[in-house]
Amino acid sequence: MANYSYFHKLECAECGDLFPINELQTICDTCQSPLLSTYDLEFARQNLDRERFTQRPASMWRWHELLPVFDQQNIVSLGEGDAPLLTADRLGGHLGLQKLFIKDESQNPTGTFKARGLAAAVSKAKELGVSKLIIPTAGNAGGALAAYAARGGMKAAVVMPNDTPMANIIESRITGAEVVLVGGLINTAARVVQEKIDREGWFDMSTFKEPYRVEGKKIMGYEVAESFDWKLPDVIVYPTGGGTGLIGMWKAFREMQTLGWLESTVLPRMVVVQAAGCAPIVEAFMKRKPACEFWDAAQTLATGLRVPQSFADRLIMDTLYASNGIAVAVNDEEIRHAQDRMASTEGVFAAPEGAASLAGLEYLVRDNWIQSGESVVLFNTGSGLKYLN
Repeated sequence: MANYSYFHKLECAECGDLFPINELQTICDTCQSPLLSTYDLEFARQNLDRERFTQRPASMWRWHELLPVFDQQNIVSLGEGDAPLLTADRLGGHLGLQKLFIKDESQNPTGTFKARGLAAAVSKAKELGVSKLIIPTAGNAGGALAAYAARGGMKAAVVMPNDTPMANIIESRITGAEVVLVGGLINTAARVVQEKIDREGWFDMSTFKEPYRVEGKKIMGYEVAESFDWKLPDVIVYPTGGGTGLIGMWKAFREMQTLGWLESTVLPRMVVVQAAGCAPIVEAFMKRKPACEFWDAAQTLATGLRVPQSFADRLIMDTLYASNGIAVAVNDEEIRHAQDRMASTEGVFAAPEGAASLAGLEYLVRDNWIQSGESVVLFNTGSGLKYLN
């Protein structure tokens, strides 16, 4: 379909090598780094009006020109995207913030923001002829892959720690995935995934081991810009494990700069929030390092943040430094209290990861890193209902 997508290059984030976009790709052969999609933004600038997207039916796919699927028939969708941006006046009043908002991703299909990334990745995999998809997961990404694979008529295998919340296990099984439970964390699951790939020929959908999950997540950035009438907020607070959403939104802001769509001259300061029991990004940031070291003995109730080392750690660090952002860690007790506060003040039953964002925000307000008049978007990445056992 002509001009359905303006996707035109796939390049290594580290060395800039280019890869064919009509062939199945994983990571850069030379430097073992993630691949990122680029679009013909000059052509888009001449042919797209930002107001056009507002007039389309609500869906992540109303931004299809800036997503990597060429043929609309290959889109695998459950209605993801356009999660609400809620004003949080009571919570803001408690914190002394005049302009606080919650981007509530719990209202996506499968109950978390993972639906966005897996919708894009599964759709592109379908377009490229893949039929067997596998993923190592802390829980929610596995459930999303299973659901979208079922929707697309594809096979899925999900490998997750044996202490993953039961809702994720049931969700993955009921939507038809082969579920493998392992001792250890997501890094152990990743080793089992590689063994199954070598033995059984699955395609790896791990975070940044394929190029397109980040494209689905970046649409959160487009939605935020649109919600603020193309004047971006001052601060975005985001819970970060693998970092796909953080990197994706920053990518979106850069794309919008090139498109000439932004009324803002300064991009948001990006805040990474991690759990104190697994904080490799925070540790690297405090030492001003370009990459992270593996975090031993990771442990936190926020299972989505229990990622000892992101494959895209360099991109995460680049985003923090480029945005004049910061990385903070919060403990599990602070996460529990923040979960209670968000629910009791704003009616949002946040996942522990989303609650961690609030706990991190409270820390930054106390430290005067955020001022009372600044506009702040807090991301709740999923529903707390998925963590009930």
